[in-house]
Amino acid sequence: MGGPYGYPAQPPEPSDPATDGPIRRPSGATAVIAALLGLAAAAVAGYIPVTVFIGIPSGFSLGDLPMWTLVDLGAYLGAGLVLLLGALGTIFRATAGAVLLILGALLAIGALLVESSLVSGGGFEAYFRTVFGLHGAAGTGRAALVVLAPLVLVLSALPPTFSYLRYRTPVARPYGAHSPGQW
Repeated sequence: MGGPYGYPAQPPEPSDPATDGPIRRPSGATAVIAALLGLAAAAVAGYIPVTVFIGIPSGFSLGDLPMWTLVDLGAYLGAGLVLLLGALGTIFRATAGAVLLILGALLAIGALLVESSLVSGGGFEAYFRTVFGLHGAAGTGRAALVVLAPLVLVLSALPPTFSYLRYRTPVARPYGAHSPGQW
């Protein structure tokens, strides 16, 4: 069957039964922004332990560090790895990517809180005043992570992020094709 002016007839667009309109593809803005910020947070979370490792004096080893300092460094490295995997997964539209971004952001926030309790004898206020003083690259990195980690957490946990990652384009059947079992 042909359409007007000899063009082949087009099959109707898939429709949403709730609205009787065409199915709209969800916007991926929150997912893309979360992934890009997650990449930045992964770089910063990986940079912080590297500066600590480089700053260890000669003749001193990691085994000489207190247990909670090692836990903190491991949390930073783990956050960096999980954020990197989550950002890549989100870029490739895997729902697990957003979950990994959430976990990585929580790890980064936890690492910052553990470090603030270890370093500062004056409490959280003195630690964050020092961090936001932006003294050197390490201080700037910590300040960036204080800002990036909550943003990644919020953006990756929003419902539009998950609806974009779960959305799959409906497959259009050729006009006149029947489903299996139909005559």
